[in-house]
Amino acid sequence: MVSHTFTTLYTEINGQTIAGIPEFSSVTTLDGRQIDFYDSEIKKLIPRQDWMKEFASGDRFKEYTEIREQVQQIYKINIHFLMQQFNHSHGVHTYQRMYGCDWDDQTGASEGFDQYGYDGEDYVALDVKELRYITPVPQGFITTVKWNNDRAQLEFLRQYYQHECVDRLKQFLTLRKVDLERRGTPEVSLLQKDFSSPVECHVTGFYPAAVTITWLRNEEEHYEDVDFGDLLPNMDGTFQKTVTLTVFPDEWRNNHFLISALCQLINAIITLFLRTCKSIHALLCVMGAFIFVL
Repeated sequence: MVSHTFTTLYTEINGQTIAGIPEFSSVTTLDGRQIDFYDSEIKKLIPRQDWMKEFASGDRFKEYTEIREQVQQIYKINIHFLMQQFNHSHGVHTYQRMYGCDWDDQTGASEGFDQYGYDGEDYVALDVKELRYITPVPQGFITTVKWNNDRAQLEFLRQYYQHECVDRLKQFLTLRKVDLERRGTPEVSLLQKDFSSPVECHVTGFYPAAVTITWLRNEEEHYEDVDFGDLLPNMDGTFQKTVTLTVFPDEWRNNHFLISALCQLINAIITLFLRTCKSIHALLCVMGAFIFVL
């Protein structure tokens, strides 16, 4: 099961803030990585990923910018209403909304979420399944009654979370996938401090996450004294992994024909690895090779 999350966070701040912190900001993320940003100072929606620039050139991105401008004006009014509800006449206060959807690319199941907060605490949330607003605080009662009576808006939100939100998530996943797949072969590095220390092979920049890294010794898969590190995400959406092999010094002499036999069978990724291997130390090259199956 692979679950993906598409989230937008609006933040309105009332009161004197630290220099450089905007009064209003909007951040959209895909699987936890920022894909666009807007604030009240730059007054422009900025793509944060290279693959988002293609989407940014379309009319829909212009529409998203206009929505942020409208939300900025509405939130300036809403936060003053909330300050009255909580009996706050001055000071720095925040009003936030986080909404979006999760989608499982294996089962196709999806779920929307829509939450509002005041000063970092829950204020009002939409129960997407029941299609009604709920609140954990008495100050939110007036808002839930008003919003629950707006059936047209609730129906719009039902359609949005069932269809449009998931469709947009899938579109962004496709744009990201195309961009990551055109990046080429992963980067491979081989490290060893001295002959008695473990050999570390670090592979980074591959996509998708499904990758098999196998140490070959005398043309056979070798798993003894091999430590497979965790699969880790990179900031650009690709992945990295480290595989460590512990080799005893007297083993070097027994495997010096391995690479010459494998060189004619391996693919381009392995060839890249062998060149890297040779540049570090010749003795490492006679020990083995990694095969990467993407």
